[in-house]
Amino acid sequence: MSSSNTSLDVNLQAIADPTRRRILVVLKRRDRSSAESNVGMCAGDIEECVQLSQPTISHHMAILTKAGLVDANRRGQWRCYRRNEKALRRLVKSLRAQL
Repeated sequence: MSSSNTSLDVNLQAIADPTRRRILVVLKRRDRSSAESNVGMCAGDIEECVQLSQPTISHHMAILTKAGLVDANRRGQWRCYRRNEKALRRLVKSLRAQL
């Protein structure tokens, strides 16, 4: 299996979960509506929007980050996330090419 197929598999597993897709939608809305879209959303804000516990959000964010679909950065004691639009476009392009 090629590395591009492996990458596609990891990405598809990451977005297979409905909660992770909801998180990506929340991050997308935030990017469109916020003057600070380059900062992203802190985990606590995502937790509030998605209505799940902090450990559950951390679990989902780790999967999305490992897949490269979101970027994470530290802001003091907080971890903030934003969508990796380039990786998401690559995922869509790869799906189109392979299906």
